[in-house]
Amino acid sequence: MYKKVYLEITNVCNLDCSFCHKTERKKKFLSEDEFTALIAKIREHTEYLYFHLMGEPLLHPKIGEFLKKATEIGFKSTVATNGLLIKEKEKELLSQPLYKITFSLHSYEANKMTIPLSEYLYNIIDFCKSAEENGTICVLRLWNEGGENTLNDEILNILKKEFTFTENRKGYSLSKKIYLEFAGKFTWPDKNAPKQEVHFCMGLRDHIGVLSDGSVVPCCLDADGEITLGNLLEEELSDIINKPRAQNIYKGFSENRCSENLCSRCEYATRFTKS
Repeated sequence: MYKKVYLEITNVCNLDCSFCHKTERKKKFLSEDEFTALIAKIREHTEYLYFHLMGEPLLHPKIGEFLKKATEIGFKSTVATNGLLIKEKEKELLSQPLYKITFSLHSYEANKMTIPLSEYLYNIIDFCKSAEENGTICVLRLWNEGGENTLNDEILNILKKEFTFTENRKGYSLSKKIYLEFAGKFTWPDKNAPKQEVHFCMGLRDHIGVLSDGSVVPCCLDADGEITLGNLLEEELSDIINKPRAQNIYKGFSENRCSENLCSRCEYATRFTKS
């Protein structure tokens, strides 16, 4: 069993974040039939379904129906979003028993936004307060430490007007189910990037990813499907993860070594590397 599985329901995004790797894959939205087939195959391998990889899940016209279907077969669903469409999708999301939603607040400063920062934030704040009443965990992320951080003070000033900050391990608890997390800015893995000292990773142990065309990848940072292990629309997940390539990746990290070119160029994975 995996702690979570990332499912990309679309690789299309409504922003152009400066920190994002982006993807050269063909633009796609999962059909309802494809989604239904994929979650049926994923369910026996995890209880937690993350609507996240590349793309903006709130762009999908069937996001509400997809969340409902996932809940019906026993998933605890998490949505990761830049938050720009949260007001438009509010009723649709609040009508679902959503387990968690995460907002990448650092996406605001990484784009030329037409909406004022205060409006952007209050749309998210209002949603979080309503979602909290439904029992949904809400996480506000500022994953830009080491970057420009040009708007962090403004963001914090607005949040402090609405919440009481209590320090925790990752940042602050703002309310019973609303949290603010900080993390460092990182460079996405790229097959042509400099090699890193990567000896271990949680990919294929803690989680896996499924791209919008059904491709199974070891983690949520394989933006272009460089390490495609199989296709879940055509195969079973148990068969895919038992193929030689997947097993070599798993065994390699068990032996404190990296077997894939892309993995060896992943800056993020260095934080998992065993000494």
